[in-house]
Amino acid sequence: MVSAELDRERDYVAKLYERLDALRDDARAQLSRVHAQDVGGNHQSRSERDAFARVFEDRIAALNDVDERLAFGRLEVAAGDADAGGTGAGGAGDATGAGTPGGTSEAGEGEEADSAYRYIGRIGLRDENLRPILLDWRVPQAGPFYQATAATPMGIRSRRHLLSKGRQIVKIEDEIFDSAGLSEEEAGALQGEGALMASLSTQRTGRMHDIVATIQAEQDRIIRSPLQGVLVVQGGPGTGKTAVALHRAAYLLYSYRDRLKTSGVLVVGPSRAFLQYIEAVLPSLGETGVVLASVGQLFPGIDATADDEPAVAQVKGATEMAGLIERAIRSRQKVPTEPQQLDVNGELLTLEPSVIANAMTRAHESRKSYNEARVVFVKAALAELTRLLATQLRSHGNTVDEDDYGWLREDLRQSYDVRVALNTAWIPLTPEKLLQDLYARPQWLAELTPRWSDEKRALLRRGRDAAFTVSDVALLDEAAEHLGEHNERSAAVDREARQQRKLDIRNAEQAIKNMDVEGLVRAEDLADTFAEQASRGTTAERAAADRTWTYGHIVVDEAQELSPMQWRLLRRRGPLRSFTIVGDIAQASAAASASSWREAVTPLVGRTREGEGWRLEELTVNYRTPAQIADAAQRFAEEQGLPVTRSTSVRESEWPITTVRASGRLPDDLHRAVLDAVAVDRGIDPVGTVGVIVAPADLDATFDAVSAALPGDVGLGAVGLTRSVAVLTPQEAKGLEFDSVVIVDRERMLREIPRGASALYVSMTRPTQRLTFVDRA
Repeated sequence: MVSAELDRERDYVAKLYERLDALRDDARAQLSRVHAQDVGGNHQSRSERDAFARVFEDRIAALNDVDERLAFGRLEVAAGDADAGGTGAGGAGDATGAGTPGGTSEAGEGEEADSAYRYIGRIGLRDENLRPILLDWRVPQAGPFYQATAATPMGIRSRRHLLSKGRQIVKIEDEIFDSAGLSEEEAGALQGEGALMASLSTQRTGRMHDIVATIQAEQDRIIRSPLQGVLVVQGGPGTGKTAVALHRAAYLLYSYRDRLKTSGVLVVGPSRAFLQYIEAVLPSLGETGVVLASVGQLFPGIDATADDEPAVAQVKGATEMAGLIERAIRSRQKVPTEPQQLDVNGELLTLEPSVIANAMTRAHESRKSYNEARVVFVKAALAELTRLLATQLRSHGNTVDEDDYGWLREDLRQSYDVRVALNTAWIPLTPEKLLQDLYARPQWLAELTPRWSDEKRALLRRGRDAAFTVSDVALLDEAAEHLGEHNERSAAVDREARQQRKLDIRNAEQAIKNMDVEGLVRAEDLADTFAEQASRGTTAERAAADRTWTYGHIVVDEAQELSPMQWRLLRRRGPLRSFTIVGDIAQASAAASASSWREAVTPLVGRTREGEGWRLEELTVNYRTPAQIADAAQRFAEEQGLPVTRSTSVRESEWPITTVRASGRLPDDLHRAVLDAVAVDRGIDPVGTVGVIVAPADLDATFDAVSAALPGDVGLGAVGLTRSVAVLTPQEAKGLEFDSVVIVDRERMLREIPRGASALYVSMTRPTQRLTFVDRA
């Protein structure tokens, strides 16, 4: 009976793949037909052809992305409950782009498959007769797959998890909510104890698991909560915070596609290592348009990875830096105290301070940003200097009429003295130059910070050639917000862009008629592809290059680490105040991070209470960490006074926490003990992952010792995730998980790392199976 059920599921899933392949082949055929069209030399026709080609290319890419684990679940609807789980619009939910040529449109409201079974997958599929054969995991009808319990079955009789390898179903696991009337034959077909426990016991591979099938009701409720507002998700280690964050991003893109299609969703992680860890998950959820970035990548052209010393990071992360930057920018506008003699093609012209002052007043009245207002200043100053130069030339007996003013203005522009005078009064600035000058000119910094101590100013001092750090990114963005773009033609460019957009929409409407695809493609969507022909970059590439890009929703993981200045940056990226903020205050280890969620969200919503501008949800079930490890970590956190959220682990492992002490006090003694601990673990599980977590000061020496003993099998930091053994710091380990963790020298962590208790708490909660402490003798 077991074999028959497995064969049945394999046959059904094979048909799903046949349909997926057919849709992909159809899209490829239509793409070939588009490419084969002879459109001649007409530019508009070529643009239309290329736009349709982009539509089919995107569809093919989306179908390719879901090939692995296409279907992962099945619901059996109880008799008389055909509408169980809701009948909202969406039906099968073609997540690959409903309404695109060669695809299948979404089901109407309340439409269901004829069968009592609903298959759940990463996208929605329909057969040739447009009947739903696979439900997208995000549609309301799929909700019971995550939300149903024995106490609240939601009209579902049973839930089946389909475990696969490649395209082949290798195992099925069942949960029964209604056993009444279950025949002996049906009972014999049931298998397993559910996909969740199986997922928990699998090895970690350096990539986050494809866990769409194992989301539980507590998590699912948060994932499907409304888009609007600031949602804070607090949860201890192992409660699935990152899973919630990523699935929420995919769910929102699906459910609010019209709003988020062009603006997108930004997912911010704490480090490159973290992004590498999760990068394959979002495509596996049926979404490929999410922008992933670390905090150090949120300013175009900068990819900062180095962190400042804690004391420096604390200064740079404080909100007072916003006022300092504003004062620094204002200080670069100076009215001269004395008249200046300017040489203009041999003619000496006197520049009075009042000319500069009046031109500055005109610029300030424009209420434009610094560099844009500077254009107004230069124009106003040149206009007055042109008038003065014309008057002076007339006084010398020259004939000057209004037709000559253009030549005089150009002479003034080309004059070295004029350029120096105007640039000295209002210097053009980039964010990079402003910050470099601020750090490299101690006297200027002292003028701007009269209430600071010399010791505090010294923390910011460095040379102009020093690389920007992660903390600098928020300051660069703050400066850019005040400085703006330096583009004298920006208004004309904006007008031209608006006119082109209208023309593109008209061309798209005509193209849709010509291609006989009315009702399948919106003219506005096709016009978007016209605009993208000059740059075929992805949403991520275009957003990364545009500092002013604003997102429809922002997801922040490990959010407890962000400084107030970093929150100000994200507020500018998400002016609609639509955020999902995920983290654990007890794990906060950054010098400038907040001590409460109310403090953390203040830069976003102001000083409000929970429920006024933001709402809090808590995750209380620990799926990752074995009970004995989780309990020990929670006891330690409470002893250290950390604001820990108590959670309950759903399982135990068979291995107790162990402690190994070095034989002596020398560093080599400690490293030999580390090697012994790793060797014991490799003996238990030769192919599992091991995280060796050490204080930053001992990182390189520990890596050298372990890699010498296990050549080719050990990685350092972010690259370590591709190897079976990774040596990394508590900060780098944040958000990651390993089969086994070896923590080296707890006392040094507590003594040398700022917020050392949080760092050790983070380290203790990374393993899914085994935890070993290696301490000094």
